[in-house]
Amino acid sequence: MKKVLLLICFIILTFVSFAQISNERQAVLKVLARQNDHWNKGNIEAFMEDYWKSDSLMFIGSKGVVYGWKATLDRYHKSYPDSATMGTLKFDIQKTDFHSKTTCWVLGKWHLTRPEKGDIGGYFTLILKKINGKWLIVSDHTS
Repeated sequence: MKKVLLLICFIILTFVSFAQISNERQAVLKVLARQNDHWNKGNIEAFMEDYWKSDSLMFIGSKGVVYGWKATLDRYHKSYPDSATMGTLKFDIQKTDFHSKTTCWVLGKWHLTRPEKGDIGGYFTLILKKINGKWLIVSDHTS
């Protein structure tokens, strides 16, 4: 009887844990959907709201590493000065992996449709942390 009770407890805990990760995955995907929407509205400032407002934020791109929220915002403004350059963004999320209850790794593809400038795209890996109850991007490696 003791073994049956332990098995039932294990099954319940596994189910609760799985449900929690599923909810957190949906929350992370919501962050990315919100970013996609902000980008497609041409609003880089709103797009950046899902990044950690810290000097420790890390963005790694084709031109090297940028540290800090403000420096990353400035980099986006310099790289995408107008709506023709920004184009229309589409994310294709390949994988999400939770390393803990407060840390998530995301692998995805990005594509910008830009009729005037030519389409571009690539891959990204993000590390998100749950800070004060909110999922924030703390590291972005985009190529």
